[in-house]
Amino acid sequence: QVQLVESGGGLVQAGASLRLSCAASGLMFSGYAMGWFRQAPGTERAFVAYISRSGGSTYVADSVKGRFTISRDNAKNTVSLQIDDLKPEDTAIYYCAASSIIQRTTSPRGYDHWGQGTQVTVSS
Repeated sequence: QVQLVESGGGLVQAGASLRLSCAASGLMFSGYAMGWFRQAPGTERAFVAYISRSGGSTYVADSVKGRFTISRDNAKNTVSLQIDDLKPEDTAIYYCAASSIIQRTTSPRGYDHWGQGTQVTVSS
């Protein structure tokens, strides 16, 4: 079955960097666009970043632009999210997701498969 497994979260101080990774199995990875979402307590799951099947197109939410970078390695079936200059408001569970839709989508409904998430906590 399809599995997406996130790693790399943790407790860090404001200003630090983290690199989240998501390892995919059970699917033709290069046939899926990938996205990262985050969900803080009491809020809805929010789009963070998107990368196309080939990795040639990326899109990052305006709220994190300049600090978040998404990348993928189709040979290793992994997608990563580099987060720089972390802020307390970045505290959330971060999820990776796979989408079979060709067009770029920022809605959670556009994603077919989800990981379990990795917690990122940023202290001030």
